[in-house]
Amino acid sequence: MTTPDTVDFFERQFQRQVREADFALNPFEQLALPYVAGRVLDLGCGLGNLSLEAARRGSSVTAVDASPTAVERVRTTARQERLPLQALQADLGCFRIEQDYDTIVAIGLLMFFRRERALEILRQIVHRVRPGGRAIVNVLVQGTTYLGMFKPDEYYLFGVNELEQAFAGWTLLVARHDAFPAPEGTCKEFATVIVQKARI
Repeated sequence: MTTPDTVDFFERQFQRQVREADFALNPFEQLALPYVAGRVLDLGCGLGNLSLEAARRGSSVTAVDASPTAVERVRTTARQERLPLQALQADLGCFRIEQDYDTIVAIGLLMFFRRERALEILRQIVHRVRPGGRAIVNVLVQGTTYLGMFKPDEYYLFGVNELEQAFAGWTLLVARHDAFPAPEGTCKEFATVIVQKARI
């Protein structure tokens, strides 16, 4: 389950970004955008920057996040721009993907759960992408030393190549490993994959 501490951490961050109108796509969202198409599920959408831009480009988007501030921002913007976008506030610790999608996105989400739940969501993504569709997944991996956003024992750092292994048999469109400096001399190590499911 997403802990209240984690939700509060991001709620404060999102409130600040809304005040400052800071809605730029982050580097991972910029990387993902050209691959997002069709019927889209954006899990842990945050302020919805990627969801909104995908909807502007013609995708039909369901955006899901636990943050009230984030979901309200997405809903308001989508309504103002009359975009084909539905925003849902949900506890991603127990949310289930009940339908199939052309694209499922989970950027910066799965590491905020214990291993069992993180891998369960990943299995749902694998199952719920339509044939010929795409999954876009980004996680923190082993080697990350910045743990300040996590509650002890309530997170999972993936193996460096674990995402590629989870999508074995899919076409690997993008596989990247990125490292960024973090507070107090620590480091964030990310793995990102963009993969396409075989057509039947």
